[in-house]
Amino acid sequence: MKYVSEYRNPTLAQACADAIAQTVTQPWTLMEICGGQTHAIVKYGLNQLLPPEVTLIHGPGCPVCVTPMHLIDRAIALAALPEVIFCSFGDMLRVPGSEKDLFWIKSQGGDVRIVYSPMEAVALARENPDREVVFFAIGFETTAPATAMAVYQAQQENLQNFSLLVSHVLVPPAMEAILSAPDCRVQGFLAAGHVCTVMGYHEYSAIASRYKIPIVVTGFEPVDILQGIYLCIQQLESGRYEVENQYLRSVSYQGNDRAQKLIQDIFEIVPRQWRGIGAIPQSGLALKSKYAAFDAEQKFQNQLDLPTSTPETECISGEIMRGQKKPLDCPAFGIRCTPESPLGAPMVSSEGACAAYYLYQK
Repeated sequence: MKYVSEYRNPTLAQACADAIAQTVTQPWTLMEICGGQTHAIVKYGLNQLLPPEVTLIHGPGCPVCVTPMHLIDRAIALAALPEVIFCSFGDMLRVPGSEKDLFWIKSQGGDVRIVYSPMEAVALARENPDREVVFFAIGFETTAPATAMAVYQAQQENLQNFSLLVSHVLVPPAMEAILSAPDCRVQGFLAAGHVCTVMGYHEYSAIASRYKIPIVVTGFEPVDILQGIYLCIQQLESGRYEVENQYLRSVSYQGNDRAQKLIQDIFEIVPRQWRGIGAIPQSGLALKSKYAAFDAEQKFQNQLDLPTSTPETECISGEIMRGQKKPLDCPAFGIRCTPESPLGAPMVSSEGACAAYYLYQK
């Protein structure tokens, strides 16, 4: 399979690991941003191919994991309304809110439907004019263009029964928040290739320069990731801090101009709470005021019955997503926190770090 099998070639992967071992002379700690990269690292045992001087830590690039609990609670409250068809990606259904999850609402008769695209939610609104269809819009710059297109299409069709619960977040502000923390361990970043496919990597030059840190745009297959690590180690060993693009087959410097314009037309940049991490300035997307009719939080503001406080949780997702700890450092891992009974989103999201360790390295 072109562009897949060659990037899973064991001989090439071992050659990359050997090149890293021959280059490294001192300890370095690198963070992969994306949960998809985390899953590949653990699934293929890439961390076990590396020399002991190279430590990989896991970043905040799991869209389900970073969705704040108060928005999970709002999703649950919306899904419980009898007139609402609530649409979400599948792995969001098991993410715990402060008291329950979307799956529990579905089990109690709520009309919660799994969709694979926001355009499916638009179609449901078209087919069900007597119901209110709400789509839970989560994810990074990768999924934001599809959400923006759904709003554009709903407006073109004058669909007044379609709205969004928006929780889109942006990667570069999260990288800066991690680098600004006094206990930051990150010395090099593997940037998420699919985010850069949309946004390019021109935004990262200022970060690399400001924090004197190498950033390598990296793909998701084993050879991709090992090549990204090798490029990062080469920079660290030679005292350079630049932005490099390992994922040349998919990513350009400017990215996808049409997708970026669509995002800019529909959304504005706002502060956003990240679950387990806290508030990060200018790290989220919200609908512009001219699209307020599609904002579910405004549309249903008088019907949302929400908890007044966020309860304490045993989940250490924030420490994991900031690279302070790994899933196996959590005393609840695999005991009080499992995919069947999760304490937090990283155990049930398809891109969650705890889910990766539970699946492949428990």
